[in-house]
Formats: sequence, C-alpha cells, structure tokens
Amino acid sequence: MTESTLASAAEEAALPPDPARAHAVRMDGLRGVEDEKTPDPSKRRPRSPAEWAYRRLALYMAKFEEGLAEGEEMAMTASAGGASAIRIRGMGHFDPDIVTFYGIDPAGVKVQLIQHVSQLSVLLRALPKAGRGRPYRIGFDLRRDLEEGPEPGTAPADGVAP
Repeated sequence: MTESTLASAAEEAALPPDPARAHAVRMDGLRGVEDEKTPDPSKRRPRSPAEWAYRRLALYMAKFEEGLAEGEEMAMTASAGGASAIRIRGMGHFDPDIVTFYGIDPAGVKVQLIQHVSQLSVLLRALPKAGRGRPYRIGFDLRRDLEEGPEPGTAPADGVAP
C-alpha cells in the first residue's frame, strides 16, 4: 500500500490523468494546451503549488506563441504597476508558492513581477515586436525546460535576456 499525503492528493486533483477534465474550444481553430496529452500520474513526483503554476503557465505561453504572427511577440498584463504590458523575457518559481515574471515594460525598463500562486492572474497579449530583428520567443525555452530541466548557466543573472 502506498502512503498518500495531502500534497499528493492535491497534485492528483490538479492534473488528472483523464484528458476529458481539461478541454478548450477556440474560435481561432487552434488547439489549446488543454487538449494535449497529460503525463502519466504514476511517473510524476510531488510538486509545490508554485511549480504546478510555473509548468502550466509555461505550456500556455508556448501554445500562445504558436498562434502569433511573424511580427508579433508575447506580452502579459498584470494589475500591478499600472496594468501596462510587460514583454515577457523570463519566468521562474520559488517553492512553495511564488511565481516570478521577468520582462521589459513599454518604456524599455526591466521589470520583475512576483506573485503568490493564490493571486495569480495573467493576461497574455500579442504585441508588435519591439525594435528590429526577430520577435522574442520564450515559449520554446520554457517547453524545453519542462522536458529536459534547466541547463546550468543558461539564464542571465537578472533573468532578462538581451
């Protein structure tokens, strides 16, 4: 008999193996992250609420970027700091309950938004890319981090990519 904890019960309830409990219908015809296959619960290790939030947000961000036009990049709006758009350049979590976003505000100033998981509310936005060059895409890096884990020394010390 396996020992069950409150945390493992919450984990099972948060990401059930039954894909029918996570579903989305979209008018743009794209598939939502809710329609992707969920991992086998027997192969998951217990995770904190912050890591659960980080992992889910990473999937949503990667999926959101798939629908962007070539000249667009992802930004987010949060009520803190005057509700301006933040061009997302990084994301992290601090167990057990903090999620952090790194980015650039409309004036080009580095910003960091620190949120408790119970207060988490993120509005993703498609904005015209900033400056010349290719639009910044963090979704690929976030998805790779989920699949492979972070690579030591790959993130800037301040969490904001150039």
